[in-house]
Amino acid sequence: MSAPAVDLAVDLAGARLRSPVMTASGCAAAGRELDAFTDVAALGAVVTKSVMRSPRSGRPTPRMAETPAGMLNSIGLQGGGVDALVEHDLPWLAERGATAVVSVAGGDPEEFAEVARRVVGAPGVAALEVNISCPNVANRGLVFACDPGSSAAVLGAVRAAVGDDVVLLAKLSPDVTDLVAIARACLEAGASGLTAINTLLGVDVDVRTMRPRLAVTTGGLSGPAIRPVAVRCVWQLRAAMLAGLLPEAPVVGTGGVASGVDALQMVLAGASAVQVGTAVFADPTTPGRVADELGALLAERGFASVADAVGFAHRA
Repeated sequence: MSAPAVDLAVDLAGARLRSPVMTASGCAAAGRELDAFTDVAALGAVVTKSVMRSPRSGRPTPRMAETPAGMLNSIGLQGGGVDALVEHDLPWLAERGATAVVSVAGGDPEEFAEVARRVVGAPGVAALEVNISCPNVANRGLVFACDPGSSAAVLGAVRAAVGDDVVLLAKLSPDVTDLVAIARACLEAGASGLTAINTLLGVDVDVRTMRPRLAVTTGGLSGPAIRPVAVRCVWQLRAAMLAGLLPEAPVVGTGGVASGVDALQMVLAGASAVQVGTAVFADPTTPGRVADELGALLAERGFASVADAVGFAHRA
């Protein structure tokens, strides 16, 4: 007798998704290329590449380097700007029946707010992911997510721009000493939930040229190598909520997810949903496969829904 079907629908602070598995920002653009290999409408959401106010050419090449358990990238938020996203990409996703989560970015809180304001109301947009791992150009390049005050300034500006009804996910950086303090600042400033984590800062040196492999030296490390770090961050955030140190809020786990087992670890640690990023480059069908595998694993363990398993590993 087959196991009963597991309810994979999730509710992220009011954003209702048919599946807990999304793409990760920057790894599937706005879904057009991915749609040739998998049904984007069947995913929980397509998380767009982070968009800024104006078109950007990105950083000089080489800007990607493979590592033994992942990759380094220093793309530099290349993209066509928010107008192109609203006029072309979001209508296409809506026509396909896909759910969109738009990742917004900026060089200062005002740009974040403007981009968010121009996205809100577009068809098919379930939430905004606020990429506070961008450098703060007004503060000597300090990454917003490395400082509670800067993080709060961005989330506060975006919340004021979009109103109270829009779901905002603050994307956190692991390169901090007190993740809970940053998360608290984001939630108190208006974030509805948290995405953990963005890439880790890394450097790789080419021993043949004896120079860094990336043109700008540093890049973001992603892939299987960072999964334990991501799980730790999800665990830490959920534990802080259980202890009353953080307001209760959904956490989206991302970082090295490539299988149902990886996704289940995130969920048991406290993630309400997960994102699949680097694995898409090797196999663009990965997000759909991860959702299927996660459902089977939950059924094997007697869970009726993914919500029932969120944070289960914290139980005595």
